[in-house]
Amino acid sequence: MKNQRDILVIDDEPVITRAVSRICAEEGLTVDAADSGSAALDMLNVRSYRLILCDIMMTDLDGFAFLKEAARRELRIPVVMATGYATLENAVRSLTEGAADFIAKPFTADELLAVVRRALRARRLQEQAAAGPRDSLAFVPCPPRYYRLGNVSWVKEEREGTALIGLSDLFLKTIDGVAGLELSPLNDEAAQGAPCATVTSAAGDRHCVPCPVGGRIVEVNAAAKADPASLEKDPYFEGWLYRVVPTDLQGDLKSLVSCSSDRL
Repeated sequence: MKNQRDILVIDDEPVITRAVSRICAEEGLTVDAADSGSAALDMLNVRSYRLILCDIMMTDLDGFAFLKEAARRELRIPVVMATGYATLENAVRSLTEGAADFIAKPFTADELLAVVRRALRARRLQEQAAAGPRDSLAFVPCPPRYYRLGNVSWVKEEREGTALIGLSDLFLKTIDGVAGLELSPLNDEAAQGAPCATVTSAAGDRHCVPCPVGGRIVEVNAAAKADPASLEKDPYFEGWLYRVVPTDLQGDLKSLVSCSSDRL
């Protein structure tokens, strides 16, 4: 069995790898660093990790190429993508191509630790779901006919030309309890991949929610706003966040994962 460490950080900027190592070490996490994607792949031949934090913009092998190679090798290690070129396209592409999460540089220690904790909890829940019986779910997957952006937010098309947006049960379980919720105002224009809500956990971590589709917010769920903890009870139906009039729903859906495929 390979020797396991907690985190592998891949970045060609030594200041980033040093900062991540220091912040995570203070939380009791073990960290190894690689200055390129190819070096990281060599390290993965001899050591396993619970989480990978990978920069997108690297010279020899960019983050998306690394993500593709990790999938080819069936590494099954959650990858958090990071970049100083924090475009919405990069955020959406990262989540669509299998990244567990996305973080923009420069990030604060609190932002980094919130993402790391969430990704590690998601891995544990997914492992429990894979190992447990079918009638004992660690989390509830999003329903068929829904589409999801990574494992964070979902969208459901409605007949009236509108769409509902909400949070996945896996996301809610990884933040370990909802204590607060900040929502965008009515008539605000949401963009796919842009933050559209912020959830504060019981531990005080703040988690930004990327919007799965772009559009104008025509209704905010008053019940969820009044009682944020209620989101955990019924995240796919009564616990929706927004009703929107999408700008280009069919175009945005091409960048999302069909929840029907989760059951194949």
